[in-house]
Amino acid sequence: MAFTQQNLDAIEKAIATGTLSVEYNGKRITYRSMGDLLKARDVIKTELLKQQAPGVPRSSIAIYQRF
Repeated sequence: MAFTQQNLDAIEKAIATGTLSVEYNGKRITYRSMGDLLKARDVIKTELLKQQAPGVPRSSIAIYQRF
């Protein structure tokens, strides 16, 4: 499934309002928890990034500090 910015907008609106139901593509989805909604948002964000720049490897850096 190809996600769109509208999908992400709907998820983020639900998160902001504390609603567990989201409607997009003519379907209504009710998530079990805010955690599930946050995971769905992360999946959609990742997929949108892949669509914008296919084939570009992603990397991250962890920085540790001693206190």
